[in-house]
Amino acid sequence: MNEESAQPRVASIQRNTKETQIELTLSLDGCGEADIDTGVGFFDHMLTHISRHGLFDLTVKATGDVHVDFHHLVEDVGIVLGSAIAVAIGDKAGLRRYGMAACPMDEALVMATLDLSGRPWCRCELEFPTASVGQFDTELIREFFIAVASNAAMTLHLVQQSGVNSHHIAEGTFKSFARALDAATQLDERVTGVPSTKGTL
Repeated sequence: MNEESAQPRVASIQRNTKETQIELTLSLDGCGEADIDTGVGFFDHMLTHISRHGLFDLTVKATGDVHVDFHHLVEDVGIVLGSAIAVAIGDKAGLRRYGMAACPMDEALVMATLDLSGRPWCRCELEFPTASVGQFDTELIREFFIAVASNAAMTLHLVQQSGVNSHHIAEGTFKSFARALDAATQLDERVTGVPSTKGTL
């Protein structure tokens, strides 16, 4: 067993701006416990999927200028979650690094593939048939994952294989991301040091 596995992989981050106020705690080695309150019901539902299906313990308390729209809140939660991922994985020694998952949600199927590479990139090929799910703009899902990938310094590809229901597509995306991130953040006792021929990530 790697010595790294004995270290708590937890991050707590606060972000306060004139637009949003966010407190977030992430434990990579959790059991899927979620305590989410952003004031945006659909977004809370999606964040809970990240926790539950990635087996991360995740607490999010967020408020913001939702009277304008949900954009600032959703993007800033993505910034904070990405930052928490970067802190929690630490120096990446012993890390599996790569993760891939596809979770069906009825007719919808989305593939999530990621690399904790230190190189931010987000390819988001999602086609939502409706502009919103309830009051939540579906275009904000792309903004959320761009913010996560940029601040976690991960390469992230989200590719929709099928789907005609916007809620199902969104849910499949968040579940697939969760399982891919869980795979990538696992520690592997066979990995010596950082998993890169460069010796650094």
